[in-house]
Amino acid sequence: MTSERAKTPPLSLVDIHPDASTEPFWVAAAEHRLVCQRCAACGTRRMPPGPVCAVCRSLDSEWDELSGLGTLYTFTIGRHALMPEMAGSLPHVIGVVELDDAPGIRLVANVVDVEVDEVAIGMALEVTWEDVPGTEVSVYRFRPPA
Repeated sequence: MTSERAKTPPLSLVDIHPDASTEPFWVAAAEHRLVCQRCAACGTRRMPPGPVCAVCRSLDSEWDELSGLGTLYTFTIGRHALMPEMAGSLPHVIGVVELDDAPGIRLVANVVDVEVDEVAIGMALEVTWEDVPGTEVSVYRFRPPA
């Protein structure tokens, strides 16, 4: 069987609506920076971002810039279009990436720039960005390091 290159869903499906808690994340993403919210009181990192720390209930938070390096924790391969717009985007790899410099923080993202048959749990990955044309939005993806 011939391996196929992983594809991504069409950018026309991206529909981001930040709120007060998530806006700093998406502003940084538009600048191609990966950030993570951290409680200013107890230091607990949280993703997705939220208004209140689940550990100490503090409302104060800060944002740490991360390296964007991570490890593939788990993944699935989409081989069937669940909606017509996805028909040209198969196969695509949806992964859960554990971030190296933010223990316990995992992001769900497409894994790109890789042959589908080469994707494996434990593989090293780095963040990459895809800008949504006509907007100020950039979507994170992960790929094997260059």
